[in-house]
Amino acid sequence: MSKITGLTVRTVRVAMTHPHRTAGGIVAESPLVLIDLQTDSGVVGHSMVFTYTPAALRATGELIRNMADLIRDDALAPFEIEAKLSKRFRLLGTQGLVGIAIAAIDMAVWDAFSRQMNKSLVRLLGGVEKPIPAYAGVGFDGAEGSARAASGWVERGFKGVKAKIGYPTVQEDVAVVRAMRKAVGDDVTLMVDYNQSLTPVDAIERLRVLDDEGLAWVEEPTLAHDYEGSAAVARAARTLVQSGENWWGVLDLRHALDAEASDLIMPDVMKIGGVTAWLRAAALAESKGVRMSSHIFPEISAQLLCVTPTAHWLEYIDWWNPVLKNPLRIAQGMTDVTNVIGTGVEWDEAAVARFEV
Repeated sequence: MSKITGLTVRTVRVAMTHPHRTAGGIVAESPLVLIDLQTDSGVVGHSMVFTYTPAALRATGELIRNMADLIRDDALAPFEIEAKLSKRFRLLGTQGLVGIAIAAIDMAVWDAFSRQMNKSLVRLLGGVEKPIPAYAGVGFDGAEGSARAASGWVERGFKGVKAKIGYPTVQEDVAVVRAMRKAVGDDVTLMVDYNQSLTPVDAIERLRVLDDEGLAWVEEPTLAHDYEGSAAVARAARTLVQSGENWWGVLDLRHALDAEASDLIMPDVMKIGGVTAWLRAAALAESKGVRMSSHIFPEISAQLLCVTPTAHWLEYIDWWNPVLKNPLRIAQGMTDVTNVIGTGVEWDEAAVARFEV
């Protein structure tokens, strides 16, 4: 079995063609840490993590670099490495930047392991490639802007579109939904995302109004870790409540499922803990019969959803396509992971050089 010989860690800031507006602020660029994990067999595994703000970029990169000594000369065995790192950081905690760093290494190890076997991640995990429905996102762009953006995604073949809402009044939220519905027709699935901007009471009041708009789900209407408050909203609403992108690790997911805090779940492969933790999360979702979607990271998530028993939707973004050699393919609104080796993450080195900081 191959052994790990080192890590190369680079940081990039990729400007977005269209800044993404949310109720909590504007995301104008993607601060990314790119990881290359070297082995003594010459196989290299790749992964990347998203720090949301440039303020966390350097610290995250340094933390991942500092972990290199902890895994150097270890066998390329994903479950063993994840267990070792989780144990090593148990006293400090495995959330936040530590959690991001562990997930970065975990995803790189799985990529290298898959590449060593000359297989895709989904084949390595015992699955087969399946087309997963993908939806695209619309920012906090008002009724006219949201309708225009939604039409653009539908013209590209997407069958689902999600809009950011959380305007000063629920009437403005409704206006956005209705403008999008008018623009895309009745056959397109619409979702909305509050980005945790409401109190539970306000969320219950707003969802009573939105219940008549035919939405597939309302995402994170209140704080993601207020499991009791989220459960109250889910019980009160007819529209399904979606949460999960801000749960750190499988334990957060278990607490949320036990509290019935959300009708649907959508873990973030980085925050949940990488490939290893995703597999555990998928098993928990199956045990509860809860449909499971993904949050960002479309390349690796498209493969993980192929081995997720309750797979639902993939969230598609193109924010970091400029630095990828082969971004995820979408055909008629469905993912296509055929002929992929590893996790599908590999760099366009010329682009990386332009964006590196």
